[in-house]
Amino acid sequence: MAVIRDLHRDLDRAGYYPQLVADVLDVALAGEPVVAHLVYPETTFDAAEVRRHVTVLVLTPSRLVVAHVDDNPADVDHPAPSAAATTEAVPLRELRSVALTHVLDDPQRHRSGDGPAEVTLALGWGAVSRIDLEPAGCSDPECEADHGMTGTLTPDDVVVRVSAAAEGRDAVRAAVAFARQLSAATATR
Repeated sequence: MAVIRDLHRDLDRAGYYPQLVADVLDVALAGEPVVAHLVYPETTFDAAEVRRHVTVLVLTPSRLVVAHVDDNPADVDHPAPSAAATTEAVPLRELRSVALTHVLDDPQRHRSGDGPAEVTLALGWGAVSRIDLEPAGCSDPECEADHGMTGTLTPDDVVVRVSAAAEGRDAVRAAVAFARQLSAATATR
């Protein structure tokens, strides 16, 4: 029960439609207990507008539940702003990768237990992949032949970047703790 209270506290702290996010999570969780969670609010800026988002990752005994909520600003067709909330429930046995990239300031002075300056948590289960293509070539500088394309296929189901400079050290610690629990849960599946 304390874990669900902590989840609701973190939703309230994020301040991004906490009741809406809690409601869509409730449907996706379907009564399954919460083991761990990570709430990641994000604000993006472009030339025309400020957009808010929140991504919530919830670990249950058998699944990873992902919720993502976006602002939809008012426009000609929709005179009032709205929000789009999407949830996905992934069985833990389907998770293919839990990648955590640690960025460390001044690595030569790193001591055991020092936290990273930022982390990027990338989770893959095969639903979404990013492909980066570029023209292939050969080592002959005189060659004008078409060697086709080469590229990299990268799992890109969910990527969350948490920075101490932007979100604070506690947010980075929370992301690392969540990644640790998710990694442990996937190791037993």
